[in-house]
Amino acid sequence: MTIKLLAVSASLIGLALTGAVIPGICDEASPAKPITVAAAPQDTAPNFTGITNWFNSKPLNIADLRGKVVLVDFWTYGCVNCVNTLQHVTALHEKYKDRGLVVVGVHTPEFPFERSAGNVQAALKRHGITYPVAQDNDSQTWNAYRNQYWPAQYIVDQSGKIVFQHAGEGRYDEIERTVARLLNASS
Repeated sequence: MTIKLLAVSASLIGLALTGAVIPGICDEASPAKPITVAAAPQDTAPNFTGITNWFNSKPLNIADLRGKVVLVDFWTYGCVNCVNTLQHVTALHEKYKDRGLVVVGVHTPEFPFERSAGNVQAALKRHGITYPVAQDNDSQTWNAYRNQYWPAQYIVDQSGKIVFQHAGEGRYDEIERTVARLLNASS
């Protein structure tokens, strides 16, 4: 190996190990973009479509929920971030279910084992979920919302418009304030 080839190899290895990027050549040098969910606030909420099973409820229709505040929570039981949000979603359900909030979990599997209705039912029991959960095995409701992330929450106001959306963990206080504000506006 020549000295020149050795020097070039060492330089490339050094770049790889340090995570350095070459502006104009590597995409990583561009500024990070915030995560956004595609369905824009003020869009009319899509209906639940392509649902293979409903747990804890008869089949629901978004149009029949007009007059209620609806929290649509996209999740899957195999996602640790989703599991971390469940205690907050369940707490909102318990606190506001008698005041006009309807929580609908939309279980959209990422992996084949998450498609099993028995596994979903076991996860509902394990996490104490009593609100309605739609099993969206073919991602039809996921696609109707143009959703891209697990977990993702959409708040739908009493007129059926999406007024809040969030992807990922966190923003729990903001989600609750939005629900409370909408419920107080209708009382």
